[in-house]
Amino acid sequence: MTAWNEDTEAGASELGAVTVVEGSSFCISSHSGDVHGGGSQGAYYQDTRVVSRWVLRINGEPREPLVARNPTAFQAEYVGRACTEDGRFESPLLVQHQRTVGSGLRDDLTIRNYSAQPTTCAMELLIDADLADLFDVKGGRASTTGETVRSVRGNDLHIESLHADGQRRGVSFQAQEATATEDGLTFQVTIPPRSHWSTTVIALPLINGKAPDNPFIAGTPLSHSVAAQRYVQWEEHVPRIRLTDQNVTDVLDQSQRDLGSLRIFDDNHPGRAAIAAGAPWFMALFGRDSLLASYMSLMIDPSLAAGTLQTLAGLQGSKVDNDSEEEPGRMPHEVRLGASAGLSLGGTAYYGTADATPLFVSTLGELSRWGLGEDIIESLLPHADRAIDWMEQYGDKDGDGFIEYQRPNKHGLVNQGWKDSWDGINFADGTLAETPIALCEVQAYAYAAYVGRSLLARAAGDTAVERRCADRAEALKAAFNERFWLPDRGYFALALDKDKKPVDSCTSNMGHCLWVGIVDEDKAPQVAERLMSPEMFTGWGIRTLGSDMGAYNPVSYHNGSVWPHDTALAATGLMRYGFVEEASKVAGGLFDAAEHFGGQLPELFCGFDRGDFTNPVPYPTACSPQAWAAAAPVQLARILLRFDPDFTRSVLHLAPILPASLGTFEADNVLLGRSRIRVEANGSSGRVAGLPAGLELRSDPRPPLTGELFG
Repeated sequence: MTAWNEDTEAGASELGAVTVVEGSSFCISSHSGDVHGGGSQGAYYQDTRVVSRWVLRINGEPREPLVARNPTAFQAEYVGRACTEDGRFESPLLVQHQRTVGSGLRDDLTIRNYSAQPTTCAMELLIDADLADLFDVKGGRASTTGETVRSVRGNDLHIESLHADGQRRGVSFQAQEATATEDGLTFQVTIPPRSHWSTTVIALPLINGKAPDNPFIAGTPLSHSVAAQRYVQWEEHVPRIRLTDQNVTDVLDQSQRDLGSLRIFDDNHPGRAAIAAGAPWFMALFGRDSLLASYMSLMIDPSLAAGTLQTLAGLQGSKVDNDSEEEPGRMPHEVRLGASAGLSLGGTAYYGTADATPLFVSTLGELSRWGLGEDIIESLLPHADRAIDWMEQYGDKDGDGFIEYQRPNKHGLVNQGWKDSWDGINFADGTLAETPIALCEVQAYAYAAYVGRSLLARAAGDTAVERRCADRAEALKAAFNERFWLPDRGYFALALDKDKKPVDSCTSNMGHCLWVGIVDEDKAPQVAERLMSPEMFTGWGIRTLGSDMGAYNPVSYHNGSVWPHDTALAATGLMRYGFVEEASKVAGGLFDAAEHFGGQLPELFCGFDRGDFTNPVPYPTACSPQAWAAAAPVQLARILLRFDPDFTRSVLHLAPILPASLGTFEADNVLLGRSRIRVEANGSSGRVAGLPAGLELRSDPRPPLTGELFG
């Protein structure tokens, strides 16, 4: 089985690489726009690399790169200087190169001649397509595809390979005025003085000889492309946010752009968008990542959560399969589109995750508060009930009331929570925990699932389900606080191991427990104190593992780094339990870090203390943009506003506690129910214009009542 990420860490990427992404398609190139073989660069379509080499030579020489930029997520623009035929040092030839990704690759090339004399250009575009599986590329492995066959058909170059499952993957390269050879495309052009010459090169993916439904066509304005139309619709749909603090405004604007770029669409449901985990290596539906990202981006677009839930519901497990780890009612960890995964969003799915299934139910419960159509909620209730059945029958195999994980094969993920690297779950002395493992945050998500389903049942008048789920939530909370609490340490254990022994390392995972409210009130102050301790809080964010723990390494993936989404959820938990100053401090640290990353928070960064380095230190292989990192600033803004709609109780809570440094907050076009509202806030005061009829505006925070979800 190759259609999922056995290696959970992002693959290496070249310094200065330029990435463009649209849906599940993406391209990684050098700063010049060239794609060089032998590494991770290339254009990818449905998890297959359809361009592994794209090198432009003009008069036998490469371009001198001048600038590269991304005007949109799905486009890149490169500018370079070309060598003249006589090799003049001060060349008058400027090459403008616009790259667009989508159903393949489109490159619009323009050469401008700024001299007073005509100039002749011999252009050679060296092309290759290894048609390798994305995972082979990411893992640095030799391609497992069949031998590629190259053929010239008229003025086009075709490259094709036969995969082990019998599918043929290929690509056709074509361009106006080109002569095709087996090495690529060539052009012989003469450019008049002070004039220009242009062409369009298209890489057209082929699956069993068939092109995509919406291929790039030379001469068609790019504004007509699916990607461009989706981009315009997204820009019109999302809120327009402004703060006095320009940095925070820029960060939130970047978050909105990134979330828009990470949407993926199912051809069978073109109006339904789900969120991919991140570019470039995780442009696929991930149960946990997509659910948490869509939850944190509710204030931007609640329909993303709806689309993610609907898509996952269509992939919910129905049988026991030890190879894919599918089980009845279980939600998938990852869904892939490659040749080994079928040709739709419902292709091969891997189910090895302990948390996506309870998160499905809890996210559905939260979404019900945002006033989306009742038909969506009602259609997903049977899937929520099947998910709870999985939690009780398959998730808790030993019947102790906790959800554990243990892979039933030798190729699945060893660890199946959000810290899913092989060494992510360890004791305080650094010793690795052995499976079956019951993670603290997974129990918290299960608690949230029971509470969410109970409240959904209350709204529907189903008292039997309401009472049953409320009782299960209460029992789980009591058991959790008894078994996971370490009174001599003042924090919660990361997990229970195979012997039900508490895994006693101090981690950020307990911040998730605060977030959903499973922590007893009397224990919360000690948890907050520990999260804000010098061992955990770096000044930029909260470390995944305390610096006083045996496995601590600030340059590790899960053992001491800072993950923005993780920190944002911990800040939400701090705010929930009334630790306003602490939550504000954490939010400020992440916004400051985002400024140093050019307004775009990466997947993670190194866990060095802010006092030791003036800037946050990048993690070398972090994805960017990455969905839950992009959603983290949106969640931080929401908790500082304490913005919590609840259509089930006909109220909207807005109780801002904006730091003076942020100044005034304004947001237009915020979707709430079927209305578009305007939110204004300054300090501790807030106003809403366009409030939906029947919804009462409250100036107090949403109360942490029994049965309240995600306070």
